[in-house]
Amino acid sequence: MSYRAKNGGGFRAMAKSISMRKRIWGWYFFDWASQPYHTLLVTFIFGPYFATVAAHHFLGTGLSEQAADAQAQSLWSFGLGLIGLFIGLGAPFLGALADSTGRRVPWVFGFSVLYVIGAFGLWYMLPDGSNLWFGLIFFGIGFIGAEWALIFINSQLPSLSAEDGTGKISGSGFAFGYLGGVVSLAIMLLLFVEQGDGKTLIGLDPAFGFDAAAREGTRFVGPFTAVWFAVFMIPYFLWVRDTPVPGQARVRVSAALASLMRSLRGLGHNTSLAAYLGASMFYRDALNGLYSFGGVYAALVLNWQITQIGVFGVIGAISAAVFSWLGGRFDSRFGPKPVIITAIWLLIGVCITVVSMSREMIFGIPLADGSRLPDLVFLLCGVFIGGLGGTLQAASRTLMVRHSKPDAPTESFGLYGLTGRATAFLAPTLIGLATALSGSARLGVSPVIALFLIGLILLRWVKPEGDRS
Repeated sequence: MSYRAKNGGGFRAMAKSISMRKRIWGWYFFDWASQPYHTLLVTFIFGPYFATVAAHHFLGTGLSEQAADAQAQSLWSFGLGLIGLFIGLGAPFLGALADSTGRRVPWVFGFSVLYVIGAFGLWYMLPDGSNLWFGLIFFGIGFIGAEWALIFINSQLPSLSAEDGTGKISGSGFAFGYLGGVVSLAIMLLLFVEQGDGKTLIGLDPAFGFDAAAREGTRFVGPFTAVWFAVFMIPYFLWVRDTPVPGQARVRVSAALASLMRSLRGLGHNTSLAAYLGASMFYRDALNGLYSFGGVYAALVLNWQITQIGVFGVIGAISAAVFSWLGGRFDSRFGPKPVIITAIWLLIGVCITVVSMSREMIFGIPLADGSRLPDLVFLLCGVFIGGLGGTLQAASRTLMVRHSKPDAPTESFGLYGLTGRATAFLAPTLIGLATALSGSARLGVSPVIALFLIGLILLRWVKPEGDRS
């Protein structure tokens, strides 16, 4: 017997020795470990920190407050756009490479290293705004690692259950991940992130003797996210195993490219899959726009401190966990497509509310000076953004399972990753342009409404049970 056959038999024996329950829980732990990149870095702590540092920097160059806010939001949006474009272009090719050998865990490990390096580097972005690009570059490195690892994680979902059970697993995974986001965010708010008085949310000095004047407690969000991920990925690597494709122990670039080209050409004969990839491309881009700019909006439009934004994040993440779990149950009962459509319509209503609100008015109705109504309304919007966003992502992953190729799930999810990121520059870029043209951070968020509507229109051609013929 050859070494290759022995090696493949060893992998299969090792995979069989781990129960399916452990495999599922190991798979869940990726969501728990990785969610803080989105919760802490993209939305609620680093994103707003970057925006406020950039705004103060531009204010010092002589710009007005509104112009400085718009410039800061534009820089963040164009940076996210470039990162998203890079992620999208590499996604399908990486998926095809992994499917050529059946090996996914090593790829997850490699991109986990990028995640940790990128997150840890955010410690060095200074509060004086002197190295804004440094912060964007390291944020991009970590974000690329997180998103590319997710392609391989998603492609493992079909192997965890029969098709009618993937909805519950997908929803439960997202719910578990959001709970991880809640716990990590609470730790940062209670022990590290400084308020205006230099104290944390519960009135303590930042832990570990961090210098509040240098914003070290807030900057610690980068190393904290890196360590959190490294520790909680251990169950994944202990319990999740691959089953390599027989006779394919080596990565074959030519075979991967050929397989990818066949998949792309095949879209012309698979109307439902093509429509779904197009629809999800737009509505997921809109959702990412909401996630990326929710905290920035609160900081620039409502003038919230990062601790306030963090509390807003805790509320949103708890609702996301609850909604994702419930959405998984509705998904299993009614199918993912009705869940997706309902979530999108409700998110459109939330977007209209956010764009129509400022500190001075809501839906054109003037507010009294010092009114807290905008804060309360935005908190409610946060509940729906978090909850419906989690539901939308979980149901979308399930509908993709129904459209994926059983013999090449990573390649299929690579295409899903491509469409999710090929236009990932679109929402940030449109928000950046709308912000620059209007000179308003509030009106700059309005393009996400159009992206949601385009996604809804394309969903009309998507078959609820998929079309693999």
